[in-house]
This record gives sequence, C-alpha cells and structure tokens, in this order.
Amino acid sequence: MLYVQGEWSEMVAYVGIDVSKSKIDLCWLRDATGKKVKTKVFKNSDFHLISQWLAKSIDMSPESVHITLEATGVYHEGLVYHLHEQGYRVFVANPGKANLFAKSHGMTHKTDKSDAKLLAKYGASEPANLHRWEPDPPEVRELKAISRRLHALEKDRQRETNRLESSQISGASLRVTDSIHAMIGKLDDEIERLKQDIDDRIKKDPVLATNHELLGSIKGIGGVMQRELVCLFARKRFCTAKQVAAYLGLIPRLWESGVLKGKTTLSKTGPSYLRAKLYMAAVAASQHNPDIKKQKNRLLAQGKSRMAALGAAMRKLVQICFGVIKNQQPYQPQAV
Repeated sequence: MLYVQGEWSEMVAYVGIDVSKSKIDLCWLRDATGKKVKTKVFKNSDFHLISQWLAKSIDMSPESVHITLEATGVYHEGLVYHLHEQGYRVFVANPGKANLFAKSHGMTHKTDKSDAKLLAKYGASEPANLHRWEPDPPEVRELKAISRRLHALEKDRQRETNRLESSQISGASLRVTDSIHAMIGKLDDEIERLKQDIDDRIKKDPVLATNHELLGSIKGIGGVMQRELVCLFARKRFCTAKQVAAYLGLIPRLWESGVLKGKTTLSKTGPSYLRAKLYMAAVAASQHNPDIKKQKNRLLAQGKSRMAALGAAMRKLVQICFGVIKNQQPYQPQAV
C-alpha cells in the first residue's frame, strides 16, 4: 500500500520493526486504517527467518516493501544489513520524530508490538521525514567499529580514574591502588593502539586522509578532534552544518511560557563524549582562532555569559569544520 496525499494505492507494503536485544517484533499494515495487521516475533538473530516470513506473507517484490525501524544502539545493525542485501527498502527513523508522531496520533500505550505498528504507520504517513538506508563502505564500517571500541575503553579508563580518586580519599589499601594503577596502564596501552590503528586507516584512505588534513587547517582543531570528526563525517551523511550541530546537541533551546522567561541552553542531544571533546576544542579556539575569538568577544560585550559564548563557539567551530569538508578547501579565517 502506498500513502500519497491522503490516498492509498496497492503499490507498496509498509512494515514496522521494533528491535530489542533479544527479540524483533514485526508489523505489516494490511489496510489503510491500520486495523488489519499481521504481526510476528522473532529472536534477534533469526534474520533469514524474518526475510522468509516477509516473502511468504507479502506477495510483492522486496523493492516494494518499505521497512521502517528505529536505531537501537548496535542491535539493529545486523538486521538492516541483511534486509538491504535481500533487496528490501529499509528506513531507519529518528526516535525523537517517531515519538512525536506517536503523540500527535494519541498513541499512549507502549509495547514492542505497538511500537512496531507505530513505525509501520510512521513509514507510511511521513515519507518526507525518512531517507532510505544505505550501507557504509567496508572500510568505514570497520573504522566505526574500532572507534566505538575506543570510546568504550575511554569510558572504562575514566571509571578507573574515579575509583582511584575514591580509594585515595578513603585510604584504601596499597593493593587496591596498585590494582587500579595497573588497570589504567593496560587501558592506556590499548587506547593508544586503537588510536594508532584509526590514524593508520585514515592515512591509507585518500578521502579520509584529505578530510583529516583539511580539518587540521582549522585553529582549535587538534589531533583528537581531527580523528573524531573524520570518523563522524565518514559514518554520517550530513547535508547542512545545522544538521551536524543538531546531531551533536549544540542547537539553542529556549524555555518560555506566558510570563515565565527561561534561559537559553544547548539541547545536549547526541553523543556526549564528542560534545565534551568539542568543548575543550572550543576553549582553545576561543583563544587562537580569529573567527571564534571575534564572536566570543562580541557576545561577551552584549552581556552574554561565558558559557553561552562557549556554546556558540562550539556551534561555530562545527560549522567551520563542516564547511571545509563540504567545499574541500582549507580553512580561511574571515576575521581580520
């Protein structure tokens, strides 16, 4: 069924899939009202059974079957690769937009089955908000996996550092602190190996190497942010600088209601680890990058707080990074 300008036609079948760690719920809309549906539950490993069930239940070519699901960490990745290989049209929805769609249609109950039905309806009714999923090239997929492992180990190292501080404050035994020091040392070694592996892979890929060099032309972007942003732009397809800022949680959010005037804050959605590293880059850029420095001084002169100026610096720095990647030109400061 195809939903176009308020009408349905028998051209496309819409399927919603809710993915969790252990199971996968499917829902196929069999009519325009959404009352006639066909559902099925599989283990989150039975990918071939899922494609067999779709082929048997829906008497249409895979290209005519539109499947909508949400990104759920890593649990959805194996399924989307399999469905793509089978020829199905796969759409990975933004969870926030899908949730707004549910609220706008008065959907209050939340179960895995109802979520699958919601995603099927969302895919049928909001095609403009969805883009067909395409797999990453093998080298980008490998880079993404290594980068994910690096971030996990960096989290582990921070936890061990926090434990070390706590043990020192509480006067823990020397055996405990020695153990923590040993673990931090092992983590540091593996973190450095992963960083080197990522850098080597970037150097071997012409496109990634060029992007790495272009980002290095921006004052305030050091080796850490070069690596992170090369990986980010490799695995995410952004069309505008605003999309990058929104993904990183750098869009201003204003709270106002009637006479209540709240302060403007950053949305802080997206990866917090990347936002934290970008914060440090913005601090450096506020001192050494002429465009960022000029903007910071202007905002402070207008009475903005230092944190507000830093938030704006983070956003502008991301915009500059997107610009050099999109235009494939080194950074040229505009401020004189």
